[in-house]
Amino acid sequence: MEPAPPTDRILAATRWVAALVIPFLVVAFIILYFAPTQTAALFAWKLQPTMSAMMLGSAYAGGIYFFTGVLAASQWHRIKVGFPPVIAFASLLGLATLLHWDRFTHDHISFWAWAGLYFTTPFIVFITWLRNRREDPGALAAGDVAIPRALRWLVGTIGIVTLLISVLLFVSPERMIALWPWTLSPLTARVASAMFALPGLVGLGIALDQRWSAAQLILQAQALSIALILLAAWRAWGEFDPANPAALLFVGGLAGLLVGIFLFYVWMAARRRAGT
Repeated sequence: MEPAPPTDRILAATRWVAALVIPFLVVAFIILYFAPTQTAALFAWKLQPTMSAMMLGSAYAGGIYFFTGVLAASQWHRIKVGFPPVIAFASLLGLATLLHWDRFTHDHISFWAWAGLYFTTPFIVFITWLRNRREDPGALAAGDVAIPRALRWLVGTIGIVTLLISVLLFVSPERMIALWPWTLSPLTARVASAMFALPGLVGLGIALDQRWSAAQLILQAQALSIALILLAAWRAWGEFDPANPAALLFVGGLAGLLVGIFLFYVWMAARRRAGT
């Protein structure tokens, strides 16, 4: 018998995974973003300075937005781009945990929640993505529009650059610590690597899928994360080294990326309304 044609449906298991992950993300976001000075008492390890804590919290906020969108979506292709970045993010955090095991507060419930999440999530999300990806018809549906190739190449190039930063943070944390605009440890450098892997793979995912509808949800989630990181930078500006050019490069690059996402979104929404 020939396999059934893809229906673009979201499997029940995919929704269950999203529903199970969201509560962990909500708790972590609240702790890291609103109580960044209390991580020694509330989190899996003492995460310093507050900029590193709030940046990780910002990534969790984007994850909350994305997985809530997974629960609300009706078509697989609208959420598919977000799964490979989540797999990479969780995998890198799991590896960072193993490499820096001694830095964690092993007798705290937050640590066991952290370890349980990042030692299982990469495999669960990967299997979920692998099963559900068969439902993607791959074609441009009626009412959708294609992202122009040149624009997808630009987004993909930005993604590659971001992934390069992610790789350097993970494999050579000492070198990146010397360049970074605020104080990092080898552990927080590798945590930052996971956070840079997210937008990097989002960029590549958008570059490889021409459908505007496939990019919308993950772009919204990324914009939320970036906006919260910029707000965190304003709150923690005293932790930045003003003499380090990377400080303005970091803030300016994120601000430019946020404006670029906004303009990209507005332009593509206009093209969709015009049917072009």
